[in-house]
Amino acid sequence: MTPARERGLTALLCAAGAGLTLLAAGRPWATVRARDAVTPFALDVTGRDLGATAGALGWAALAALAALFATRGKVRAGVGLLLAAFGAVIAYSSVTAIDGGTIRSAAGDRSALLRIAAQPVVETGPWWAVSLCGGALVALAGLAALLRGGRWPGMSSRYERRDAAPGRVRPGGGAASRGDDPADLWKSLDRGEDPTGDPTGDPAGDPRGSAGDPKEPRG
Repeated sequence: MTPARERGLTALLCAAGAGLTLLAAGRPWATVRARDAVTPFALDVTGRDLGATAGALGWAALAALAALFATRGKVRAGVGLLLAAFGAVIAYSSVTAIDGGTIRSAAGDRSALLRIAAQPVVETGPWWAVSLCGGALVALAGLAALLRGGRWPGMSSRYERRDAAPGRVRPGGGAASRGDDPADLWKSLDRGEDPTGDPTGDPAGDPRGSAGDPKEPRG
């Protein structure tokens, strides 16, 4: 696998992990049922209700994704380490959030009836596991960037500033080529230069060159 493809696969893993984390954050992770209440009812508790840590780090992982392409060397390794830490915290918070006491407390904050219910029943769903998988993918992408990012290319050269090509000398120093771009011709005219002349300053077709009149042989 080429370094460019390796970088693309790592970016895909990071995007997929962050996307799964954000998707799961808004879904119900658990359902609390108050069966002994005057009117039995059920309340869904989402990942955001159980804590905003996973969702916030999902957005942070998406923001760090662009840095995988824009950075090089040690900076890219630092981004990889950061992504690995994000993924680990997402996975940890996803597992600890489904504790029964945490779920009952979050549900009680949303409904006073659940706070006075004697034995509310907690039923967990699969979305916490989706968030866990998302965190694992983000951590895997971060480890790949940390260990292998030094081989990956940087941003495409078309986004980098290109040096002027050698050719004629600009006023004040610096080499540049005299192209056929009409804008360059107009700029030459504004500077008082002859855009059709010799770039070195010698008039075209002048046999005397730039040194003036040739010396006559002495008689």
